[in-house]
Amino acid sequence: MSNNNIFGTSGGSSWSQSVVMNLIILNVIVFLAQTLLPQGTGGERMVDLFGLHFWKSADFQIWQPVTYMFLHGGFSHIFFNMFALWMFGRILEYDMGSRRFLLFYLVCGVGAGLCNLAVNWFEYNRFVSLGYAHIAPMQLQMWADNVVTIGASGAVFGVLLAFGMFHPNDRIMLLIPPIPMKAKWFVVAYGVLELFLGVTQQGSNIAHFAHVGGMLFGFLLLVLWKKTGKIYY
Repeated sequence: MSNNNIFGTSGGSSWSQSVVMNLIILNVIVFLAQTLLPQGTGGERMVDLFGLHFWKSADFQIWQPVTYMFLHGGFSHIFFNMFALWMFGRILEYDMGSRRFLLFYLVCGVGAGLCNLAVNWFEYNRFVSLGYAHIAPMQLQMWADNVVTIGASGAVFGVLLAFGMFHPNDRIMLLIPPIPMKAKWFVVAYGVLELFLGVTQQGSNIAHFAHVGGMLFGFLLLVLWKKTGKIYY
């Protein structure tokens, strides 16, 4: 892996110019708006407008596969996402350059949302195959209207995947259990775990397949950039 920044944008930019820092600030501002605006007209309305709804829902809008990744469901949700973005993203921004890192982050986030919509579609068709469209059409539509995804996790998982590909032998200290692990094995283990949880915990409030989707789109984009000579790792 080359340590050279080949993209022409300085990786050593100050925090005021850092894409990672600006993303964190934007996410925090949006979260504060969700939290502090009056209930019923503030945060809930923001989720209605900008959260990612299933396309069978009346609340679905074309911009939501982008905007959903800037909303969060609670303090722990945004804290861990932003902590991981800061830990791994600032290193990747140095490796990639600011503009390419921003593109990578957004592609991973949008890809994660699209994967989650695909999973919603399979779930919807399963309900239809069970006869819900005829037996309980109102309940089926209610389900479609209440499926909404928010959070930067898909994009962050893409960042984690990229870190493992750029720095495969760097050691990451796990919290539970507190042991060091090479980044490449950490990424593989996390990806397999998310896939397993996505299959076994259908109906969970955690969008595991969105996490897998962020990693998948990140992997495909990095492979494309490497084949076209735009990136080295």
